[in-house]
Amino acid sequence: MDHPFSRVIRVSPQSPSPPDPEGREGHGAMRSRKPATHRGLSTPARGFFFLLLVLPLFSVTPPCSGEVYRLEEGGIKVVFEAPHEPVARELVDIYPGVRRDLEKIFGWDLDLTPTVLLFRESREFQRAAASPLTVAFAVPERNIVAIDYSRMSTRPFSLRNIFKHELCHLLLHRHIKKVPIPRWLDEGVAQWVSEGVGDIIWDQQRSLLNRAALSGRFIPLRTLARGFPRDGQGLILAYEESRSFVDHIISRFGRDSLIEILERMKGGARVDSAVLGSCSVSLREMEKGWHSALKRRTGWFTFLSYNLYEILFTLGGLLTIYAAVRLIIRKRRIMRDQMEDWS
Repeated sequence: MDHPFSRVIRVSPQSPSPPDPEGREGHGAMRSRKPATHRGLSTPARGFFFLLLVLPLFSVTPPCSGEVYRLEEGGIKVVFEAPHEPVARELVDIYPGVRRDLEKIFGWDLDLTPTVLLFRESREFQRAAASPLTVAFAVPERNIVAIDYSRMSTRPFSLRNIFKHELCHLLLHRHIKKVPIPRWLDEGVAQWVSEGVGDIIWDQQRSLLNRAALSGRFIPLRTLARGFPRDGQGLILAYEESRSFVDHIISRFGRDSLIEILERMKGGARVDSAVLGSCSVSLREMEKGWHSALKRRTGWFTFLSYNLYEILFTLGGLLTIYAAVRLIIRKRRIMRDQMEDWS
């Protein structure tokens, strides 16, 4: 998720830890058991000094309660608490491969140094996230990726895929600067390169997009150009639509057409013009064709298969009520017969 910051960090005072006189910092080195420091701040707060430089728009307390460490190596910076050092080193290890993958896909250089903030507690991460469903977001104007690592074990997330998703946001905004990138395109492309993984939690076995196709109640792409809905159902549908529409472009016009659209936008063409120039069809007509394709693919059988559990649960409840009513009627009939016999 491309997250727009509009707040300022306030560093909470914490008890200082003794400095490590042997700690040294440089390329490929982490300060051994010593937080990142800056003159004039208490030791735990020093780790957040650079956050004050890169996140001047946060208005929350520091995103963790322990000491903060910074690992700089291989063209990437990772900020973390001590328990997450193995995760930080894993990010350093996988970054070159992820970077190569993205550069190969788009033919663009990822010529920046990303800063990854690893949040240990989901509660602290949510103070910065745009939605409770969010597990990661990117801040392209500052080359920042924030990850709620406490939820990386939730399917279908993996550290590599979610990292690749957020780096894709940085790459797109690095090269497409002359025109705005529609939010649906930003998220759709990022999901495409990360094997369908978004940066929010939703049950991919229960598709809201299929329901929208059956009812015809899609969210128009023009509505999703500047931002996504904040409510959970609307947000999930927006992600599903974004991914599906990018998949439609690739399946209908080819992968090269999608890359050409992005190249044209890099050159200054707005998305409508870029789509028309690359695919010889207007964006509006392409959207209509996508809706039609979804409606043909999504029949009532698909709807029933996606909602089988709920249907069975409802039928079970109705059968239970029916059995209870029959039992009550039977008991009343027996009591009436007994009273007639006594009379």
